[in-house]
Amino acid sequence: MDEASRIRAAAQVIGLDFDEREVELMIPTLRTTLRSFEALRGRPLANEVHPAFHFTPYLPGMKSRAVVYTATDTERASRTAVSDDNGATLQIDYADIATLGRLLRARKLSCLELTEHFLARLRALDKDLAFVVSYCEERARSRAKLLDEELQAGKLRGPLHGIPYGAKDLLAARGAPTTWGAKPFAQQVIDRDAHVVQKLEEAGAVLLCKTTLGALAMGDVWFGGTTKNPWNKAQGSSGSSAGSASAVAAGALPFAIGSETLGSIVSPSVRCGCSSLRPTFGRVARSGAMTLCWTMDKLGPIARSAADAALVFAAMHGSDGVDPTARDVPFVMPDRVDATAIRVGYLGGSWTKEGDGERLLDELRKLGFDVFEVALPSFPLEPMLLSIRVEGAAAFDELTRSGRDDELVRQTRDAWPNLFRAARLVPAVEYLQANRLRTELMRAYDEAFCAFDVLVHPPFAGGVLGATNLSGHPTFVAPHGPAAPLKAPPSICFTGPLDDEARPLAVVRAWQQSTKWHAQRPK
Repeated sequence: MDEASRIRAAAQVIGLDFDEREVELMIPTLRTTLRSFEALRGRPLANEVHPAFHFTPYLPGMKSRAVVYTATDTERASRTAVSDDNGATLQIDYADIATLGRLLRARKLSCLELTEHFLARLRALDKDLAFVVSYCEERARSRAKLLDEELQAGKLRGPLHGIPYGAKDLLAARGAPTTWGAKPFAQQVIDRDAHVVQKLEEAGAVLLCKTTLGALAMGDVWFGGTTKNPWNKAQGSSGSSAGSASAVAAGALPFAIGSETLGSIVSPSVRCGCSSLRPTFGRVARSGAMTLCWTMDKLGPIARSAADAALVFAAMHGSDGVDPTARDVPFVMPDRVDATAIRVGYLGGSWTKEGDGERLLDELRKLGFDVFEVALPSFPLEPMLLSIRVEGAAAFDELTRSGRDDELVRQTRDAWPNLFRAARLVPAVEYLQANRLRTELMRAYDEAFCAFDVLVHPPFAGGVLGATNLSGHPTFVAPHGPAAPLKAPPSICFTGPLDDEARPLAVVRAWQQSTKWHAQRPK
């Protein structure tokens, strides 16, 4: 095939058709462009290098509607009693952060004892659930001993002092490999702590392990197998924060850190019955975290209640001077919330007419919240979400060109190797057009939130998951009904205005204190 025919064929692949004269004019320009590609490929770029532009969820004229409370609530978090037929051991396994903190401060339990307990439980359950990539035992024991000494000397770092946790293995941590769940990076060592890991250590949390993620942050299949759902071990835990959600739901960690680009906190939390927060884009610095999509990646806590998630988020949010998208915005949870001052809109549909949905809305109304149905603007979300594939293909450009993408376990049509290859044929024009349409979506969602303070919606209904990941809005996901055999309780989402994690968390905390749906446990 001659050069002109190849150009014409390439144009047809992307839905364009050029005549013979147009192609002849293009040939010298495309030759120059190809040489530019070769020059660019001759300068390898680390995954952590940002483009020369960055995304912000705020457009000109948009103002934050976040309510900044003045009272803190670090000690009066969820006090739901934990009980189980198996006795005291499971009381520790599923105890909330406030309860564990009281035990530590009363010296009824040492930080080292708590660390050893959860290390043992992780090892026991990982045999069936496959939620750990690597352990940080030496680091954890050393840290726990230091924290015990500090308590003995009267020093308290805060509500997370001595509380064990796990970090999704796209976060760098000293002394452990950072595998990104993918075979080509199974031996990768990034000998520093991600910013979030640093912040949690400063707050007194104890890192026990790196939890699994689907390869390069998709799904629950990693190079060591498939992470399982504690409610049904024949089922994967969903992804990509697969190990974080599975371990928390199984009572093997009090909390864990996950990440979301498009559902990677929400989806495994739904599958495993967790109460988890996907913060506003830019609320948490991502330095030291694997990049998949510069304009959509977010880090957040996977927990068992809104109260616990609030304590973790309070410790991890903020900028670091490295991630250009991160902002410093105050976050304070109130001691109590005036339900009559919060307008709760719900997305209509069949879910509201009977059973769990109708009961949920009644539960919120009984607490005093103003609850009413709302409508949301509609956008062609699937074409707009090509940003993930294009930015992911750029982030893993060398992996594709080297052919090492063949080492990834999943090699299906909807897996990264194929999606990255196909993304290379997306024209820059269409990528920018999708982002221009994203601007319209952001404006429309900002205007929609003028009518309500918190939006209640099913996790995957009405395109809200995709739209709010594009717009950057925060979402909290939590169980809201009885569990069925071999299945976690159904889940519901509470989405707030930009930078306003406090109101959704306050609504959910009040609701969870009056119900016990989030306290259900797998057998």
